[in-house]
Amino acid sequence: MPGNAQLLLLDRDALAAIMTTDMVSRAVYDAFTLHGQRQGRVFPVVREALKTGGIFGIKSGDVAARALLGFKAAGFWPRNRELGGEPHQATITLFDPMTGRPSCIMDGNAITTARTAAAGELGLRVLARADSTSLCVFGTGVQARAQLSAALRALPSLRMVRYVSHDGKPDTSFENHFNSLCRPTLAADANAAVADSDVVITATPGGGPLFSLEAVRPGTHFNCIGADTRGKRELPEGLLDLCRLVADDHEQATSLGEAQWSPSVPHMELGHIVTGKSEFIRHTDDVTVFDMTGLALQDLVVGEYLYDAACHAGLGRLIPWPW
Repeated sequence: MPGNAQLLLLDRDALAAIMTTDMVSRAVYDAFTLHGQRQGRVFPVVREALKTGGIFGIKSGDVAARALLGFKAAGFWPRNRELGGEPHQATITLFDPMTGRPSCIMDGNAITTARTAAAGELGLRVLARADSTSLCVFGTGVQARAQLSAALRALPSLRMVRYVSHDGKPDTSFENHFNSLCRPTLAADANAAVADSDVVITATPGGGPLFSLEAVRPGTHFNCIGADTRGKRELPEGLLDLCRLVADDHEQATSLGEAQWSPSVPHMELGHIVTGKSEFIRHTDDVTVFDMTGLALQDLVVGEYLYDAACHAGLGRLIPWPW
């Protein structure tokens, strides 16, 4: 009854106790399937710069058949590093679509990292060459680490891993994190690293092209994460014109992603490929790009899985929320 309504709060530690890689992978595949079948809606994204120096955004959507409604409020506050904190901040809220009442508020930081990595893994499984042996990752931060971990799961044939750091110097923390898995080495020359790689992952703040067009070789696949706001990019001019482009969402990619720089270039959506609505056959020399802007449905479906798991396990904090 309205007077007895409660709201579940799930903080970082509660989520850590129930969130697994397998759960997130299943939820993200579920989200792309819903999107490809147009059973889930993605509402227009809010993404705005703040006078504080941060960027604030809202991604929202619903799945009527599953009584799923909600949003993620998230953004990037670079000054958090000075406080010893994470610059990416996110909070997810789920609502009862029948009443509009909130049912759960959860920390979205780890969810965002995990669901983005799961999307990258799915993109590699569907789009990259299965026999890929070499990879270059741009960035050494939280998302770069998550994407490289996902790539090692998706492509067990990987043998050579190079990374490009923001200052061109070795990142011992990054190297130590992966030494037992792949022993990544610093790339002294970004163009040479791209030219020698079967897979390239760009996980940077999206401040501009990271390599030259001339470095791109036939057969290379690119997972692009950093372009998620108007004006951001990581790929060089002309690359989208010669590649086979796949986006997570048409509208978001052409307004916020790499596709904003070449909006007329034809592309498919990953959800249409995984549901069979679009046929994708990779040829050996194809250059492929997965333009990842991040779907609200990824956040909401992962949030739904976690909410159900928390309720089943009795985790989190219930607080009165009468109306």
